[in-house]
Amino acid sequence: MKRAGSVWTAAGVRLPLVHRALFLAALLAALVAVTGCGGGNDRPETDATLLLDFEPNAVHAGIYSAVARGYDDAEGVRLRVRAPSSSAEGLKLLLAGRADFAILDIHDLALARQEGRDVVGVLAIVQRPLAAVLAAPGVARPAALAGRKVGVTGVPSDDAVLSSIVQGDGGDPKAVETVTIGFNAVASLVGGRVAGATAFWNVEGVALKRKKPGVKEFRVDRYGAPAYPELVLTTTRRTLDEDASVVRAAAAAIARGYDFTLTDPESSAQDLIERNRGLDRAQVMAELDAVSPVFKDGATRFGELSVARLRAWAAWEARFGITKAPPDVAGSFGGPYVGR
Repeated sequence: MKRAGSVWTAAGVRLPLVHRALFLAALLAALVAVTGCGGGNDRPETDATLLLDFEPNAVHAGIYSAVARGYDDAEGVRLRVRAPSSSAEGLKLLLAGRADFAILDIHDLALARQEGRDVVGVLAIVQRPLAAVLAAPGVARPAALAGRKVGVTGVPSDDAVLSSIVQGDGGDPKAVETVTIGFNAVASLVGGRVAGATAFWNVEGVALKRKKPGVKEFRVDRYGAPAYPELVLTTTRRTLDEDASVVRAAAAAIARGYDFTLTDPESSAQDLIERNRGLDRAQVMAELDAVSPVFKDGATRFGELSVARLRAWAAWEARFGITKAPPDVAGSFGGPYVGR
């Protein structure tokens, strides 16, 4: 209800026109005060579930620091980090809509897309492969594995990693006898049941060196494979298209977490340990010392997804039979961290 020369308040009080500006200014200030509650961050906060690729270890330190240090809240998303019951759970829950993000091995991402699953990598956790062949001290080089038993987990990419490493050293991959040992590389090598085993050098490799001094470590990117991001933060194309702000917020928070890890590794390790009480601090620090150099290796910033690197990876992926054809890089990766 308005009359000429006056303004009416919600309480029905008529104010002279000259006081209109003062009244509206006070009302606006009150609205700002109400909406500004909660620390001055007016970004809408959204819960988002993130599944890890494996049991928590040092490669995940930046994710736990992002949560412990409040970087997720600051970016407008609250991350709920969960460890998987199996290495395949992250992808399953992502596709079922029960997780918003999952850390996937890049080979699992490629295979999922080959099967028609529209999942998309949005942030690189590391810039280099973590896959390797670990070998007994007496194995001087990969080619020397010919005629010997080498353990593989049974994951499709293992055969490709083994073949690439042996072939890259001038050996014959067909001359290597493979046996499936699951995720028991350390026990199998310490027990002498195999001469070598495919494994991640940042976890099993670190553990094995502590148990069996002199063990050899043959990393796949030192024997023919390109530098590719082994672990990738992944979401669905639908989430990327319809909830781009959530994807940006989660990626930015995680990137800040890893920047903190690189700045203060001991505190970041503690963030990880406090959320996962069964972890051994000495083991975590040894793993973090090993893996930290590849968090940003060759990248201009943490999380970068280099198109040039990804194209080289895609060609290698098909060449060694992980996928039937080179993965479509443009379709497989998206978001603000894709570049060059």
